[in-house]
Amino acid sequence: MSRLPSRLQPLWPLVKRGHRAGALAIGAVSRHTTGPLRDGVRAGSATSRATAAAEPGTVTFHPVSPAVTLDRPAPPGDPAGLTFLSSRTRTEIPERFVLELAGGQLISRHGAVVTAGGILDSETSHYFGISSWREHPVFWNPWPARPEVVDGTVAVLSARGTGHNFYHFVTDELPRIGLLQEAFGDVRPDVWVLDRHTGYQKQLLGMLGIEPDRVLTPGPGFHLQAKRLLVPSLPNAVMDGPPESQRWLRENLPAKETTGLPEKIYVTRGTTPNTRRMVNEDAVRAALEQRGFTCVDPGSLSVQEQIDHFAAARVVVAPHGAALTNLAFCRDGVRVLELFAPGYTVHCYWAMTSNIPDSRYRYLVAPTPVGTGDNELMQDIELQPGPIMDALDQLLAS
Repeated sequence: MSRLPSRLQPLWPLVKRGHRAGALAIGAVSRHTTGPLRDGVRAGSATSRATAAAEPGTVTFHPVSPAVTLDRPAPPGDPAGLTFLSSRTRTEIPERFVLELAGGQLISRHGAVVTAGGILDSETSHYFGISSWREHPVFWNPWPARPEVVDGTVAVLSARGTGHNFYHFVTDELPRIGLLQEAFGDVRPDVWVLDRHTGYQKQLLGMLGIEPDRVLTPGPGFHLQAKRLLVPSLPNAVMDGPPESQRWLRENLPAKETTGLPEKIYVTRGTTPNTRRMVNEDAVRAALEQRGFTCVDPGSLSVQEQIDHFAAARVVVAPHGAALTNLAFCRDGVRVLELFAPGYTVHCYWAMTSNIPDSRYRYLVAPTPVGTGDNELMQDIELQPGPIMDALDQLLAS
Protein backbone atom coordinates (compact mmCIF):
# COMPACT_ATOMS: atom_id res chain seq x y z
CA MET A 1 0.00 0.00 0.00
CA SER A 2 1.26 3.47 -0.81
CA ARG A 3 1.52 6.01 2.01
CA LEU A 4 -0.21 8.83 0.13
CA PRO A 5 -3.35 10.27 1.80
CA SER A 6 -6.53 8.62 0.52
CA ARG A 7 -7.56 11.69 -1.49
CA LEU A 8 -4.22 11.57 -3.35
CA GLN A 9 -4.23 7.82 -4.03
CA PRO A 10 -5.24 8.31 -7.71
CA LEU A 11 -1.87 10.03 -8.27
CA TRP A 12 0.17 7.07 -7.03
CA PRO A 13 1.06 5.49 -10.42
CA LEU A 14 2.43 8.82 -11.68
CA VAL A 15 4.34 9.44 -8.45
CA LYS A 16 5.88 5.96 -8.59
CA ARG A 17 7.11 6.37 -12.18
CA GLY A 18 8.63 9.74 -11.33
CA HIS A 19 10.33 8.32 -8.25
CA ARG A 20 12.02 5.54 -10.25
CA ALA A 21 13.12 7.89 -13.01
CA GLY A 22 14.56 10.35 -10.51
CA ALA A 23 16.59 7.68 -8.71
CA LEU A 24 17.96 6.42 -12.01
CA ALA A 25 19.02 9.88 -13.17
CA ILE A 26 20.52 11.01 -9.86
CA GLY A 27 22.42 7.76 -9.41
CA ALA A 28 23.88 7.90 -12.90
CA VAL A 29 25.53 11.19 -11.95
CA SER A 30 26.40 10.59 -8.30
CA ARG A 31 28.12 7.22 -8.80
CA HIS A 32 30.72 8.90 -11.01
CA THR A 33 31.28 11.96 -8.83
CA THR A 34 31.67 10.49 -5.35
CA GLY A 35 34.82 11.13 -3.38
CA PRO A 36 35.26 9.46 0.04
CA LEU A 37 33.22 6.35 0.79
CA ARG A 38 30.79 8.28 2.96
CA ASP A 39 29.67 10.15 -0.13
CA GLY A 40 27.45 7.31 -1.34
CA VAL A 41 27.03 4.16 -3.42
CA ARG A 42 29.68 3.57 -6.08
CA ALA A 43 28.39 0.40 -7.76
CA GLY A 44 25.88 -2.41 -7.37
CA SER A 45 25.44 -6.15 -7.76
CA ALA A 46 22.36 -8.19 -8.65
CA THR A 47 22.93 -11.02 -6.17
CA SER A 48 24.46 -11.41 -2.75
CA ARG A 49 26.77 -14.16 -3.99
CA ALA A 50 28.12 -11.66 -6.54
CA THR A 51 28.57 -9.07 -3.78
CA ALA A 52 30.60 -11.55 -1.70
CA ALA A 53 32.70 -12.46 -4.73
CA ALA A 54 33.40 -8.79 -5.43
CA GLU A 55 34.69 -8.13 -1.90
CA PRO A 56 35.98 -11.47 -0.57
CA GLY A 57 37.94 -9.81 2.22
CA THR A 58 35.00 -8.02 3.81
CA VAL A 59 31.81 -9.86 2.72
CA THR A 60 30.93 -13.47 3.64
CA PHE A 61 27.98 -15.42 2.25
CA HIS A 62 26.46 -17.88 4.77
CA PRO A 63 24.07 -20.34 3.05
CA VAL A 64 21.19 -21.61 5.19
CA SER A 65 19.04 -23.67 2.80
CA PRO A 66 18.90 -24.14 -0.98
CA ALA A 67 16.20 -22.85 -3.31
CA VAL A 68 12.99 -24.92 -3.31
CA THR A 69 10.44 -25.34 -6.10
CA LEU A 70 6.84 -25.44 -4.91
CA ASP A 71 3.92 -26.85 -6.91
CA ARG A 72 0.56 -25.54 -5.72
CA PRO A 73 -2.70 -26.34 -7.55
CA ALA A 74 -4.55 -23.21 -8.64
CA PRO A 75 -7.60 -22.65 -6.42
CA PRO A 76 -11.17 -22.22 -7.69
CA GLY A 77 -12.81 -18.84 -7.91
CA ASP A 78 -14.90 -16.44 -9.95
CA PRO A 79 -13.99 -15.54 -12.63
CA ALA A 80 -12.11 -18.78 -13.18
CA GLY A 81 -8.54 -19.14 -14.38
CA LEU A 82 -7.12 -15.77 -13.38
CA THR A 83 -3.41 -15.49 -14.13
CA PHE A 84 -2.60 -13.86 -10.78
CA LEU A 85 -2.95 -17.35 -9.31
CA SER A 86 -2.28 -19.69 -12.22
CA SER A 87 1.05 -17.96 -12.89
CA ARG A 88 2.20 -18.83 -9.34
CA THR A 89 1.26 -22.54 -9.28
CA ARG A 90 4.93 -23.42 -9.80
CA THR A 91 7.24 -21.06 -8.00
CA GLU A 92 10.74 -21.07 -6.61
CA ILE A 93 11.40 -20.03 -3.05
CA PRO A 94 14.92 -18.60 -3.31
CA GLU A 95 17.98 -19.75 -1.46
CA ARG A 96 17.98 -18.65 2.17
CA PHE A 97 21.17 -17.13 3.54
CA VAL A 98 22.77 -14.49 5.74
CA LEU A 99 25.20 -11.92 4.36
CA GLU A 100 27.96 -10.86 6.76
CA LEU A 101 29.72 -7.56 6.01
CA ALA A 102 32.76 -6.20 7.83
CA GLY A 103 32.36 -2.44 7.85
CA GLY A 104 29.00 -2.83 6.13
CA GLN A 105 26.62 0.09 5.83
CA LEU A 106 22.86 0.52 5.96
CA ILE A 107 21.61 3.65 4.24
CA SER A 108 18.17 5.32 4.20
CA ARG A 109 14.84 4.26 5.61
CA HIS A 110 14.52 1.86 2.64
CA GLY A 111 17.31 -0.37 3.97
CA ALA A 112 20.01 -0.16 1.31
CA VAL A 113 22.77 -2.63 2.22
CA VAL A 114 26.14 -1.28 1.09
CA THR A 115 29.56 -2.89 1.46
CA ALA A 116 32.66 -1.21 2.88
CA GLY A 117 33.76 -0.66 -0.71
CA GLY A 118 30.53 1.06 -1.73
CA ILE A 119 28.68 -1.79 -3.50
CA LEU A 120 24.89 -1.79 -3.15
CA ASP A 121 23.72 -5.37 -2.61
CA SER A 122 20.51 -5.54 -4.64
CA GLU A 123 19.30 -8.91 -3.33
CA THR A 124 19.09 -7.84 0.30
CA SER A 125 18.08 -4.28 -0.64
CA HIS A 126 14.99 -5.38 -2.57
CA TYR A 127 12.54 -2.59 -3.36
CA PHE A 128 9.09 -2.62 -4.96
CA GLY A 129 8.61 -1.89 -8.64
CA ILE A 130 12.21 -1.34 -9.70
CA SER A 131 13.91 -3.26 -12.48
CA SER A 132 17.52 -2.99 -11.23
CA TRP A 133 19.64 -1.67 -8.37
CA ARG A 134 20.17 1.52 -10.38
CA GLU A 135 16.57 2.59 -9.63
CA HIS A 136 16.84 2.06 -5.87
CA PRO A 137 15.52 5.05 -3.87
CA VAL A 138 18.82 5.27 -1.99
CA PHE A 139 20.04 7.41 -4.88
CA TRP A 140 17.62 10.19 -3.92
CA ASN A 141 20.18 10.95 -1.20
CA PRO A 142 23.40 10.32 -3.14
CA TRP A 143 25.73 11.91 -0.57
CA PRO A 144 24.47 10.84 2.86
CA ALA A 145 25.78 12.30 6.10
CA ARG A 146 28.59 10.56 7.94
CA PRO A 147 27.38 7.23 9.32
CA GLU A 148 26.69 6.40 12.93
CA VAL A 149 29.43 3.87 13.68
CA VAL A 150 28.65 0.79 15.79
CA ASP A 151 31.74 -0.98 17.11
CA GLY A 152 30.01 -4.34 17.36
CA THR A 153 27.47 -6.63 15.68
CA VAL A 154 24.36 -5.18 14.04
CA ALA A 155 21.55 -7.42 12.77
CA VAL A 156 19.25 -6.02 10.07
CA LEU A 157 15.59 -7.00 10.11
CA SER A 158 13.84 -4.03 8.51
CA ALA A 159 13.36 -4.03 4.74
CA ARG A 160 11.25 -2.42 2.00
CA GLY A 161 7.62 -2.11 3.03
CA THR A 162 8.10 -3.17 6.65
CA GLY A 163 7.91 0.29 8.21
CA HIS A 164 4.13 0.77 8.20
CA ASN A 165 2.66 -2.37 6.63
CA PHE A 166 1.45 -5.20 8.83
CA TYR A 167 1.82 -7.90 6.16
CA HIS A 168 5.41 -7.04 5.26
CA PHE A 169 6.45 -6.50 8.86
CA VAL A 170 5.14 -9.91 9.92
CA THR A 171 6.05 -11.99 6.86
CA ASP A 172 9.28 -10.29 5.74
CA GLU A 173 10.87 -8.68 8.79
CA LEU A 174 10.18 -11.02 11.71
CA PRO A 175 11.16 -14.35 10.05
CA ARG A 176 14.62 -12.91 9.40
CA ILE A 177 15.23 -13.60 13.10
CA GLY A 178 14.79 -17.30 12.31
CA LEU A 179 17.35 -17.09 9.52
CA LEU A 180 19.88 -15.57 11.90
CA GLN A 181 19.18 -18.34 14.39
CA GLU A 182 19.67 -21.03 11.77
CA ALA A 183 22.95 -19.49 10.61
CA PHE A 184 24.48 -18.53 13.97
CA GLY A 185 22.49 -20.22 16.74
CA ASP A 186 21.36 -18.04 19.64
CA VAL A 187 22.62 -14.81 18.10
CA ARG A 188 22.46 -11.72 20.32
CA PRO A 189 23.59 -8.69 18.33
CA ASP A 190 24.62 -5.47 20.02
CA VAL A 191 22.03 -3.61 17.92
CA TRP A 192 18.90 -4.64 16.03
CA VAL A 193 17.89 -2.50 13.06
CA LEU A 194 14.14 -2.93 12.87
CA ASP A 195 10.87 -1.03 12.62
CA ARG A 196 9.31 0.09 15.87
CA HIS A 197 6.96 2.89 14.79
CA THR A 198 3.52 1.44 15.44
CA GLY A 199 1.65 -0.15 18.29
CA TYR A 200 1.47 -3.55 16.59
CA GLN A 201 5.23 -3.52 15.94
CA LYS A 202 5.97 -2.77 19.59
CA GLN A 203 3.59 -5.53 20.68
CA LEU A 204 5.13 -8.13 18.38
CA LEU A 205 8.70 -7.24 19.33
CA GLY A 206 7.75 -7.48 22.99
CA MET A 207 6.19 -10.90 22.38
CA LEU A 208 9.49 -12.00 20.82
CA GLY A 209 11.59 -10.63 23.69
CA ILE A 210 13.51 -7.94 21.77
CA GLU A 211 14.59 -5.20 24.17
CA PRO A 212 13.83 -1.62 22.99
CA ASP A 213 17.17 -0.31 24.26
CA ARG A 214 19.01 -2.39 21.65
CA VAL A 215 16.91 -1.17 18.72
CA LEU A 216 17.62 1.38 15.98
CA THR A 217 14.75 2.26 13.67
CA PRO A 218 15.48 3.50 10.13
CA GLY A 219 14.13 6.91 9.15
CA PRO A 220 14.93 9.77 6.78
CA GLY A 221 18.70 10.34 6.61
CA PHE A 222 19.48 7.01 8.31
CA HIS A 223 23.11 5.92 7.82
CA LEU A 224 24.82 3.30 9.94
CA GLN A 225 28.16 1.53 9.61
CA ALA A 226 28.91 -1.54 11.71
CA LYS A 227 32.04 -3.45 12.54
CA ARG A 228 29.97 -6.55 11.72
CA LEU A 229 26.70 -6.26 9.80
CA LEU A 230 24.46 -9.35 9.56
CA VAL A 231 21.81 -9.19 6.84
CA PRO A 232 19.42 -12.16 6.36
CA SER A 233 17.95 -12.76 2.92
CA LEU A 234 14.36 -11.95 1.91
CA PRO A 235 12.78 -15.25 0.82
CA ASN A 236 9.32 -13.62 0.60
CA ALA A 237 10.40 -10.83 -1.77
CA VAL A 238 7.69 -11.73 -4.30
CA MET A 239 5.11 -12.75 -1.67
CA ASP A 240 5.10 -16.49 -2.42
CA GLY A 241 4.64 -17.47 1.23
CA PRO A 242 7.81 -19.44 2.09
CA PRO A 243 6.73 -22.40 4.26
CA GLU A 244 9.79 -22.04 6.52
CA SER A 245 8.92 -18.42 7.31
CA GLN A 246 5.33 -19.30 8.13
CA ARG A 247 6.43 -22.21 10.28
CA TRP A 248 8.70 -19.89 12.26
CA LEU A 249 5.84 -17.47 12.86
CA ARG A 250 3.52 -20.23 14.11
CA GLU A 251 6.17 -21.61 16.46
CA ASN A 252 7.28 -18.27 17.89
CA LEU A 253 3.93 -16.43 18.02
CA PRO A 254 1.50 -19.13 19.15
CA ALA A 255 -2.16 -18.65 19.98
CA LYS A 256 -2.85 -18.39 23.72
CA GLU A 257 -6.61 -18.33 24.29
CA THR A 258 -9.07 -19.53 21.66
CA THR A 259 -11.82 -20.89 23.90
CA GLY A 260 -15.17 -19.26 23.16
CA LEU A 261 -13.96 -17.35 20.09
CA PRO A 262 -16.08 -17.56 16.91
CA GLU A 263 -15.32 -20.27 14.37
CA LYS A 264 -16.78 -18.29 11.45
CA ILE A 265 -15.42 -14.77 11.01
CA TYR A 266 -15.86 -11.92 8.57
CA VAL A 267 -12.90 -9.51 8.66
CA THR A 268 -13.81 -5.86 8.08
CA ARG A 269 -11.58 -3.14 6.60
CA GLY A 270 -13.67 -0.28 7.94
CA THR A 271 -15.42 2.51 6.06
CA THR A 272 -12.69 4.87 4.75
CA PRO A 273 -12.91 5.30 0.94
CA ASN A 274 -10.04 4.19 -1.30
CA THR A 275 -8.75 1.57 1.13
CA ARG A 276 -10.15 -1.62 -0.41
CA ARG A 277 -13.13 -1.41 1.95
CA MET A 278 -16.33 -3.34 1.25
CA VAL A 279 -18.68 -0.66 -0.12
CA ASN A 280 -21.98 -2.33 0.83
CA GLU A 281 -20.64 -3.98 3.94
CA ASP A 282 -23.83 -3.68 6.01
CA ALA A 283 -25.73 -5.91 3.59
CA VAL A 284 -22.86 -8.39 3.34
CA ARG A 285 -22.48 -8.58 7.11
CA ALA A 286 -26.22 -9.13 7.60
CA ALA A 287 -26.20 -12.05 5.15
CA LEU A 288 -23.14 -13.59 6.76
CA GLU A 289 -24.53 -13.18 10.27
CA GLN A 290 -27.51 -15.25 9.18
CA ARG A 291 -24.97 -18.00 8.39
CA GLY A 292 -23.46 -17.76 11.88
CA PHE A 293 -20.57 -15.41 11.12
CA THR A 294 -19.15 -12.84 13.53
CA CYS A 295 -17.61 -9.60 12.29
CA VAL A 296 -14.04 -9.08 13.50
CA ASP A 297 -12.36 -5.67 13.35
CA PRO A 298 -8.60 -6.30 13.66
CA GLY A 299 -7.97 -2.61 14.35
CA SER A 300 -9.82 -2.96 17.65
CA LEU A 301 -7.82 -5.99 18.79
CA SER A 302 -4.33 -6.49 20.17
CA VAL A 303 -1.93 -8.52 18.05
CA GLN A 304 -2.31 -11.52 20.37
CA GLU A 305 -6.10 -11.25 20.11
CA GLN A 306 -5.86 -11.22 16.31
CA ILE A 307 -3.69 -14.34 16.39
CA ASP A 308 -6.15 -16.04 18.74
CA HIS A 309 -9.20 -15.16 16.60
CA PHE A 310 -7.63 -16.56 13.43
CA ALA A 311 -6.34 -19.64 15.25
CA ALA A 312 -9.88 -20.32 16.44
CA ALA A 313 -11.52 -19.75 13.05
CA ARG A 314 -12.77 -22.61 10.93
CA VAL A 315 -14.00 -20.31 8.12
CA VAL A 316 -12.65 -16.86 7.18
CA VAL A 317 -14.34 -14.43 4.75
CA ALA A 318 -12.56 -11.15 4.08
CA PRO A 319 -11.77 -8.46 1.53
CA HIS A 320 -8.11 -8.48 0.54
CA GLY A 321 -6.05 -6.64 3.15
CA ALA A 322 -3.22 -6.81 5.66
CA ALA A 323 -5.33 -8.40 8.41
CA LEU A 324 -5.26 -11.64 6.41
CA THR A 325 -1.60 -11.92 7.39
CA ASN A 326 -3.04 -13.67 10.44
CA LEU A 327 -3.93 -16.62 8.19
CA ALA A 328 -0.43 -17.77 9.11
CA PHE A 329 -1.86 -18.81 12.49
CA CYS A 330 -5.00 -20.64 11.29
CA ARG A 331 -5.84 -24.19 12.23
CA ASP A 332 -5.49 -27.16 9.87
CA GLY A 333 -8.48 -27.50 7.56
CA VAL A 334 -9.39 -23.79 7.55
CA ARG A 335 -11.64 -22.48 4.73
CA VAL A 336 -10.83 -19.04 3.29
CA LEU A 337 -12.89 -16.85 0.91
CA GLU A 338 -10.97 -13.78 -0.24
CA LEU A 339 -12.80 -10.87 -1.92
CA PHE A 340 -11.05 -8.63 -4.47
CA ALA A 341 -11.59 -5.44 -6.42
CA PRO A 342 -11.19 -6.05 -10.18
CA GLY A 343 -8.09 -3.87 -10.51
CA TYR A 344 -5.96 -5.49 -7.82
CA THR A 345 -5.69 -9.24 -7.35
CA VAL A 346 -2.65 -10.74 -5.65
CA HIS A 347 -1.59 -14.23 -4.64
CA CYS A 348 -0.01 -13.73 -1.19
CA TYR A 349 -2.87 -15.01 1.01
CA TRP A 350 -3.62 -17.96 -1.22
CA ALA A 351 0.08 -18.84 -0.89
CA MET A 352 -0.14 -18.62 2.91
CA THR A 353 -3.32 -20.70 3.01
CA SER A 354 -1.74 -23.37 0.82
CA ASN A 355 0.88 -23.95 3.53
CA ILE A 356 -1.83 -25.07 5.98
CA PRO A 357 -2.67 -28.79 5.86
CA ASP A 358 -6.15 -29.69 4.53
CA SER A 359 -7.04 -26.03 3.94
CA ARG A 360 -9.31 -24.76 1.16
CA TYR A 361 -9.15 -21.35 -0.53
CA ARG A 362 -11.53 -19.63 -2.93
CA TYR A 363 -11.56 -16.14 -4.42
CA LEU A 364 -14.30 -13.82 -5.71
CA VAL A 365 -13.54 -10.72 -7.80
CA ALA A 366 -15.98 -7.80 -7.96
CA PRO A 367 -17.33 -7.14 -11.48
CA THR A 368 -16.75 -3.37 -11.63
CA PRO A 369 -14.13 -0.96 -10.20
CA VAL A 370 -15.01 1.57 -7.51
CA GLY A 371 -13.04 4.81 -7.08
CA THR A 372 -9.35 5.85 -7.05
CA GLY A 373 -9.01 6.54 -10.80
CA ASP A 374 -5.84 4.95 -12.17
CA ASN A 375 -4.63 3.65 -8.81
CA GLU A 376 -6.01 0.13 -9.01
CA LEU A 377 -4.07 -0.85 -5.88
CA MET A 378 -6.59 0.85 -3.59
CA GLN A 379 -9.90 0.26 -5.37
CA ASP A 380 -12.83 -0.35 -3.05
CA ILE A 381 -14.83 -3.58 -3.42
CA GLU A 382 -18.50 -3.76 -4.32
CA LEU A 383 -20.06 -7.22 -4.24
CA GLN A 384 -23.67 -8.15 -3.61
CA PRO A 385 -24.49 -10.65 -0.84
CA GLY A 386 -25.84 -13.22 -3.32
CA PRO A 387 -22.56 -13.97 -5.15
CA ILE A 388 -20.69 -14.02 -1.85
CA MET A 389 -23.10 -16.56 -0.37
CA ASP A 390 -22.85 -18.70 -3.52
CA ALA A 391 -19.06 -18.64 -3.35
CA LEU A 392 -19.19 -19.50 0.35
CA ASP A 393 -21.46 -22.48 -0.34
CA GLN A 394 -19.04 -23.76 -2.97
CA LEU A 395 -16.09 -23.28 -0.61
CA LEU A 396 -17.72 -25.21 2.22
CA ALA A 397 -18.85 -27.98 -0.12
CA SER A 398 -15.31 -28.61 -1.35
